[in-house]
Amino acid sequence: MDPLTAFLVAILMMLLNGGVLGLMHRDLPAELRPAAVSWRIGTLLQAGGCILLALQALKPPGFVLPLGNAVVLLGVVLYWRALSQFYGRELPWPLMVLPVLLQLPGLYWFANIEPDLRARIVIATLTWALPLLGSISLLARAPASDAAVSRRVLAGIFGGVLAFLLLRMVYFLQNGGPVPSLLDREHWINLVTPLIASVMPVVGTTAFLQLCSERIRRQWEHAASTDHLTGLPNRRILAEQGAERLALSRRRGDALAALVIDIDHFKQINDRHGHEVGDAALRHVASVIAASCRVEDLAVRQGGEEFVALMGQLDAEGARAAAERIRSAVETAPLTLPEGPQRLTVSIGLALLAAADRHLDDVLRRADTALYRAKAEGRNRSSFEPA
Repeated sequence: MDPLTAFLVAILMMLLNGGVLGLMHRDLPAELRPAAVSWRIGTLLQAGGCILLALQALKPPGFVLPLGNAVVLLGVVLYWRALSQFYGRELPWPLMVLPVLLQLPGLYWFANIEPDLRARIVIATLTWALPLLGSISLLARAPASDAAVSRRVLAGIFGGVLAFLLLRMVYFLQNGGPVPSLLDREHWINLVTPLIASVMPVVGTTAFLQLCSERIRRQWEHAASTDHLTGLPNRRILAEQGAERLALSRRRGDALAALVIDIDHFKQINDRHGHEVGDAALRHVASVIAASCRVEDLAVRQGGEEFVALMGQLDAEGARAAAERIRSAVETAPLTLPEGPQRLTVSIGLALLAAADRHLDDVLRRADTALYRAKAEGRNRSSFEPA
């Protein structure tokens, strides 16, 4: 296969990938579509630039070479922009056009005034380095929660392309013979170049779509395990993690405290102020409970106006202190309303894991009993239910 044929194969693969992404991006969530559009345009620009480079023998090279390289480079810059959009940032326009503005004058000079392929390769390599390094940096600084394999694959692709460009630059700088054009058949690296250039639009597009897919999967998992109103974990997480924490407490031989927390007179809040204020009260109390728990504790919304907190490595005295901390925090942090602050209180029932408890529900039932007693004794208090 000669370099021209390799270019044509690479171009066809780029166009096919750009077309496929164009058909698929509408099925992505709205928040991911801008990134997908930028990636698709970047892929098509690279294909267009490669077409110009492949036709340099048929067109005036002084015009085609700078333009083709600039179009390909702009496609790489749009990959950088797509990743910026994917991670919730926006690449400034001056930074997007900077690599192209730095590249064009030098390529024009060494294509028209003093034709020199080596000089053009050096300029192209150095200007490609900016968007490639920018993309690698974005992927490397992604949130710790984003442990997607596709992210590491993309970073590896960008890093591999940059390494190849540097190798190619060194190869031609050390080669003392004439190098008439990129389509010269005497240099094996010219055959490899279009194949490497197609890695980002082809393999990179697959990895980018997988990155989007993994983001969607994580969002669905989060939605399935999170209470949409308060942002706390929901009953599903209580059942899953509760069983794990109970088993861990048994293995370690330490205590596990279960606190059932209920907002006092919540129906009156809804009836007097409306459900919007009731929702605000739930969010407010949830945030106070979460802030009053330790990092290792689990606070969830059980349903309605009821919350549950699981706290490990606490004895009866420590559990009572934790319950009082939460009760006092809610009482001293009124809900701010347009007509003034609304005082809220909670009642809390607590119980410790006992030897006879086989399941988490056994502990929660005793905590519920303590909660009813706290309500009966006047609310805004906590009550302990012994084993």
